[in-house]
Amino acid sequence: MTAVRPKLDIDTTRDRLVALGCSHAAEQLEHLLSEAVRQEIPAHSFIDRLLQAELSGREERRVKISLKTSNLPIGQTLENFDFAFQPAIERSRIDTLATCAWVRNAETVLIQGPPGVGKTHLLVGLGIRAVEQGFSAQYFRFDELMTALRADAALPPMRLRRRKYMSTALLLIDELGFDPMSRQEASLFFRLVSYRYGRGAIMITTNKSVRDWTELLAGDEVLTTAILDRLLHHSHVLNIKGRSYRLRDLEEALKLVRS
Repeated sequence: MTAVRPKLDIDTTRDRLVALGCSHAAEQLEHLLSEAVRQEIPAHSFIDRLLQAELSGREERRVKISLKTSNLPIGQTLENFDFAFQPAIERSRIDTLATCAWVRNAETVLIQGPPGVGKTHLLVGLGIRAVEQGFSAQYFRFDELMTALRADAALPPMRLRRRKYMSTALLLIDELGFDPMSRQEASLFFRLVSYRYGRGAIMITTNKSVRDWTELLAGDEVLTTAILDRLLHHSHVLNIKGRSYRLRDLEEALKLVRS
């Protein structure tokens, strides 16, 4: 006697996909199946589309979670950066950095310039691009980073290496230079830079030229030389000289009020 096979419906298939952890494919199943029937798509092509839906959904979720854990500010991307307003920035250089080869090679990007010229926007936009390309990233304002370094000053090396600012593929340090460091803080910063040298990429925004870093680093010329030697050995330096975006927005707002 021939066994009767149970009839499968779309809900059963969807449940099985969910049980296998393919929730994104399960969500797209009905739509893709209807499309396959309507367009007479071969079975192997339908399966490939279903798998692609799952892979795309997982990648979207990975990026979303990675961006959240990176602490990167939202809303500032390379796509919405106003290059026309800031002609001092070469679009071709940013496009090259956006490939993230420098992250892969554990290099440094140093963005220098006065307040308001778009340094943070570029840092965040390049950080987002790195996450999208599969790299881990962690964003700190410099004061936040220094608070973490001071809190972890006495940690043994093994535990220290597990800290995100040590282990992440890309460390993003924003707004370095507004306040000078104490000798202890300068030493802690040197320890961070020294450990990450050759191991992980760093991007820094600063309002200070490198020639002024000795004053920033507790007046210690030897320590400053040691830090800059590591940061600038394999580096990309962007010097931005231009108008402030915030002042531009203020000027436009005042024009509207006057009119």
